[in-house]
Amino acid sequence: MNGEKLNGLMSDNGFAAPSSDELRNIFAASCVESVAEAEGVSAEEMYERMKAVNLFVELIYPCYDTLHAQSRRIVTEDILEALRRREAKKGVVV
Repeated sequence: MNGEKLNGLMSDNGFAAPSSDELRNIFAASCVESVAEAEGVSAEEMYERMKAVNLFVELIYPCYDTLHAQSRRIVTEDILEALRRREAKKGVVV
């Protein structure tokens, strides 16, 4: 019965289980928070930086299946490296 509940988008606690898109958005938000903490900036500032270099569209969402299976530390390091490279390529000084 539990599998049927989850397949029907109902979790064991009676709340609707998140959709695939919602899970990806939750993951993206956690990436923003982790990278912001690593850089010592606000989540709002980090979101704008990541958005400016298309990290969500070109890395986080397309690579969700691979990224979310990694440790938080590895994901944070990988995203931070990608962010820095993309900002440098665009001539962004932070």
